[in-house]
Amino acid sequence: MGTLYPPVEPYETGMLDVGDGNFVYWEVCGNPAGKPALVVHGGPGSGCGPGARRCFDPERYRVVLFDQRGCGRSTPHAADPATDLRHNTTRHLVADMERLREHLGIGRWLLYGGSWGSTLILAYAEAHPERVTQIVVPAVTTTRRSEIDWLYRGVGRFFPEQWERFLAGAGTPPDGDVVAAYAALTNHPEAAVRERATADWCAWEDAVLSGETGNASRPYGDRPPAARTALVRIAAHYFAHGAWLEEGALLRDAGRLAGIPGVLIHGRLDLGGPLRTAWELARAWPDAELTVVEDAGHLGTDATAAHVLAALDRFAAH
Repeated sequence: MGTLYPPVEPYETGMLDVGDGNFVYWEVCGNPAGKPALVVHGGPGSGCGPGARRCFDPERYRVVLFDQRGCGRSTPHAADPATDLRHNTTRHLVADMERLREHLGIGRWLLYGGSWGSTLILAYAEAHPERVTQIVVPAVTTTRRSEIDWLYRGVGRFFPEQWERFLAGAGTPPDGDVVAAYAALTNHPEAAVRERATADWCAWEDAVLSGETGNASRPYGDRPPAARTALVRIAAHYFAHGAWLEEGALLRDAGRLAGIPGVLIHGRLDLGGPLRTAWELARAWPDAELTVVEDAGHLGTDATAAHVLAALDRFAAH
């Protein structure tokens, strides 16, 4: 098993003006002369955390982390109902990443991130393949509408009681657009309505992950109130719009990644994001290798972390 590197603190931080009144928080840690790498967090809307820094050898990597628009330390924050999300789309986030690269004077960088982060990584890399050295993804998603429908409807067959509560919270019939209903509720003028929708969404997400957590923790519900509110509001906003991606476009255009080495690591027991998507991406991307972790789900295990560390250590030399 791989061992995480010791905790490190950033040697540089800043707030990048990305336009539309948005400022994106960024930080850099590790070796200023090291191999550039960008951590792309999930959610969408979860913000970056210090744990991701420990996946990289601080002697060999120059690690950049950032909070995507509206979350973490970026401003304005989506927890504020007055924050307009019209300028918070996948296209905007890809442009933010490119602006951050230019701001930091980086020519090319490795991209690392899972879940929603993998969708954003693929969107960026397919738009700017010449800027990417390698890609490492634990928990592959492409945020197709079919994947969204599975997470917020299909997987309910495994959690019928929790699914009925989630559906009731949306106030929609079984064939209605549950995600769009929650997106509307998170923007409701009454605070109590927004808070109830946020709690119901988190309860559903935690139910899907309960087989991995054993209900000992609630990865969504245990977040601080403002972070939880921003996460749900941004996620519902993105998923209600299919992340503004043509259905299947990231898989269709995976040929643009030719020449970029990739490591895909996915748990066979991932209920929220079934293995099929990772399998399809590995087949469409000629330079990607897929590792299936037999006993892992969406959150990953020690074995998942070991594969991530091995890939990042291997790429550090390139």
